[in-house]
Amino acid sequence: MTVDAHKETLGFQAEVKQLLNLMIHSLYSNKEIFLRELVSNASDACDKLRFEALADDALYEGDRELNIRVDLDPGARTVTVSDNGIGMSRQEAMDNLGTIAKSGTRQFFESLTGDQARDAHLIGQFGVGFYSSFIVADRVTVETRRAGLGPEHGVRWESDGTGEYSLETVERAARGTSVTLHLREGEDELLDGWRLRGILGKYSDHITLPILMAKESSGEEGEEGAAETEQVNRATALWALPKADIGEEEYKTFYKHVAHDFEDPLAWTHNRVEGRLEYTSLLYLPSRPPFDLWDRDARHGVKLYVQRVFIMDDAEQLMPRYLRFVRGVIDSNDLPLNVSREILQSSKVIDSIRAGSVKKVLGLLEDLAEKQPEDYSRFWTAFGQVLKEGPGEDFANREAIARLLRFASTHTDSPEQTVALADYLGRMKEGQEHIYYIIADSFAAARNSPHLERLREKGVEALLLTDRVDEWLMGHLMEFEGKSFRSVTQGELGLETIDGGEEQGEEGKKADQEAHKALLERVQKVFGESVREVRVSGRLATSPACLVRGADEMSAHLERMLRAAGQEVPKAKPILELNPAHSLVARLEGTTDEARFEDLARLLFDQAQLADGGQLEDPASFVQRLNRLLLELPS
Repeated sequence: MTVDAHKETLGFQAEVKQLLNLMIHSLYSNKEIFLRELVSNASDACDKLRFEALADDALYEGDRELNIRVDLDPGARTVTVSDNGIGMSRQEAMDNLGTIAKSGTRQFFESLTGDQARDAHLIGQFGVGFYSSFIVADRVTVETRRAGLGPEHGVRWESDGTGEYSLETVERAARGTSVTLHLREGEDELLDGWRLRGILGKYSDHITLPILMAKESSGEEGEEGAAETEQVNRATALWALPKADIGEEEYKTFYKHVAHDFEDPLAWTHNRVEGRLEYTSLLYLPSRPPFDLWDRDARHGVKLYVQRVFIMDDAEQLMPRYLRFVRGVIDSNDLPLNVSREILQSSKVIDSIRAGSVKKVLGLLEDLAEKQPEDYSRFWTAFGQVLKEGPGEDFANREAIARLLRFASTHTDSPEQTVALADYLGRMKEGQEHIYYIIADSFAAARNSPHLERLREKGVEALLLTDRVDEWLMGHLMEFEGKSFRSVTQGELGLETIDGGEEQGEEGKKADQEAHKALLERVQKVFGESVREVRVSGRLATSPACLVRGADEMSAHLERMLRAAGQEVPKAKPILELNPAHSLVARLEGTTDEARFEDLARLLFDQAQLADGGQLEDPASFVQRLNRLLLELPS
């Protein structure tokens, strides 16, 4: 760092250098995005001033007419975007223009693939903001002064975007910020006022502040020597207009502004609520997941306005976490303009707005699933795992969320999650009381699990769950339309009522247990207290053995997940189920040599553990037992 009086030269944060390099090369084909981003930043700065001035009117400094200006200087080859908003202090200029403090930065860089088209989309989602200037400029100058500070506290920031920037104090700086782009060679088209007007019309028409430009039709000077200006945007809050007055392209354009996205939204819902509460919501479903989708603390989806005045864009009270992919605006007429986060946390108005907005989003998804199944399939691929968090977070809407869930199942050979619970219910067997499911580490492990053998024999469908969130989901999704969920790896299956009477099934189970009582007792003796119970299986058809847990116990899959996450988990005692119809179990039952009996019993246990996705505690002993038995085979 070098310092000269009030001027200093500093190095960019490493992430800024990386972002600048990626952006210049990946976004050049979308270079006009720079104007959208700079105008959006200027609009945000004016919104912040308006909000802070609610508590301190002196911040306006006698100038309450907030606006954004776009100026051209063909001789100097510059484009300048300026605002009279909140401005920045020297420290804020360093923090905002020299570093990236945004949460999710690490996830963003980890998400980059090297595929230019895909990375361009991610960079757009990240919010390139100010740094988009360097797509078209080889030098950028920023002059700024924060509202409330004297004119001697102005700051000039300048950089060529290669690694360093300079900061110096300037006097007589106006309130707000001006960003001047010194255009690269070959960017002469951006010195055409009509070209810039076209870009502003495409991306920024619905910025709620007037965007001013010098009139193209005359180069006349005003009385005070300034070129006459005209407003080049509508400056109307899109969400405040009647739906009949808004075209599809306008909805899509506004989404790209509010979501900083290059792509069209998948769907949207626009609603005006009147009566006891008055508010307007315009909420969108993106086409693709943002890079920080799995950051549950990222709160930048829905912007809150009060009477058209922007309040904040990270009010977590507006939308639950399982709908964190939703983008849009909510504008209330019932909240105070000086609403704080503390007020939001205890506001019954906000609670009502949130409840109504959630129902609108869920209704939009239900409508999409019913009328546009292909689009809903795209949504589910992108956001299904997040929606699965819903039943555990939103008890009031649990049934509505359950109707939107999609699963893989034994009904098809595909790992795609396309089966709705309503579809499953429509295929249930006569006498079937439960919705059966299995959770495993992979689709293949789930589909080929021995626990499904008796269900297949009876033609009973099972849901195949392989997402990490599925344990959480099934811990909170108790039933659907009167049918309870039952894991095929825990407790009794309850298949007796299907294709036969329950009483006959119970009698049959008791008879099986009694017929093989001696075998079960011998195997129990081998394992002692390490196995909770040894019993004849009601779920196996072609496999010799399987391990199950009690209906109220932690599943083996969840136990493995918790251990992998480093958590201490008490060791459970599994239930060992045997299939007497299998030749290996029949051989075990007929073995009189106790050492050989123990080898066979432990081998069956280890096989069951492996088939269940578990790991052997003593692999070497397993191999030794297997080798001893192989040596007994005839040569």
